[in-house]
Amino acid sequence: MPKKSYNVIGVMSGTSLDGIDLARVVFTVSDGNWSFEIFECETVAYDEHWLSQLKIAVGFSKSELEKLNSDYTLLLGEITRDFIDRNKIENLDAVCSHGHTILHQPHKKFTLQIGNLPEISKIAGQKVVCDFRVQDVELGGQGAPLVPIGDRILFPEFDYCLNLGGFSNVSFEDNELRLAFDISPVNTVLNFYADKLGHAYDDKGQIARSGQIDYELLAQLNALDFYEKPYPKSLGFEFVRETILPLIEAFDIPTKDKLRTFIEHVAVQIATALPKKSGKLLATGGGAYNDFLMHKIQEQLPQLKIAIPEKKILEFKEALIFALLGVLKMRDEINVLASVTGSKHDHSSGKTYEN
Repeated sequence: MPKKSYNVIGVMSGTSLDGIDLARVVFTVSDGNWSFEIFECETVAYDEHWLSQLKIAVGFSKSELEKLNSDYTLLLGEITRDFIDRNKIENLDAVCSHGHTILHQPHKKFTLQIGNLPEISKIAGQKVVCDFRVQDVELGGQGAPLVPIGDRILFPEFDYCLNLGGFSNVSFEDNELRLAFDISPVNTVLNFYADKLGHAYDDKGQIARSGQIDYELLAQLNALDFYEKPYPKSLGFEFVRETILPLIEAFDIPTKDKLRTFIEHVAVQIATALPKKSGKLLATGGGAYNDFLMHKIQEQLPQLKIAIPEKKILEFKEALIFALLGVLKMRDEINVLASVTGSKHDHSSGKTYEN
């Protein structure tokens, strides 16, 4: 019989490079109904070495990527073990780790999340469930998004679950199918331009608020082919590097205007992506702290009730859901939905390494 309670740690590193999120979660399941409580949680920031490595890794050679993968697995394992030791966490069922996405090219049947080598279980001193995307790509899927099944199981009261991280993505129910897809870049671009002004990020969107919209740039951004593609669809940093940044850089305008214009672009694309413009929306991810962005999204969707949850869920929702994916894998239950990734069928994905 499957257990009714699981004590696990979710570990997540997003494309916005904020750091490594760790959250200890206890899940309970009764008659198919899941509940959770998040206990200890923290974000471990990357040092300058790792920030620079992860920013340029998309251009690494195969041997450089192999070394990076090994080094990052060691980093993740050590940070996880330290988190466990400092918080005196005992009786864990598993550590459920996403790793960090370096390359995501599902059209080539390839995706790489570093930090998922088998050694991680020995370094962390725990059973580890990880590497959730590869199997889906091998089955013809996008390997993303993976969060929607968690949205369905843990947040059923919301019509939409919107994540505002390095990219925006949304999930929702449609005729008893969960649908989900990436919408547009968000913090990957906003943080890039904030950095040019000497800031890690645009606090509450204050710099963007001071800028002006360049309507020609806005029109060109909104006209990009990706936004016309049917879902399932997903984005990687390659899209930002090869398409978004060159387009914005072709405009000789102040950085604050680039930020203002891109905020408008994000809000427009989110509003366009939602099939119905009313109901309840749960907004999470670092972008939910950007007051100006949230104001612009609400302005585009005046009939929608937008909820921002308490801090632990807001900041650690992805770590929470990857913890759930690991638990579902341990139960040999579906943790990836073909309706959102486009794979051949629903499946239970991930690799399990025993300590």
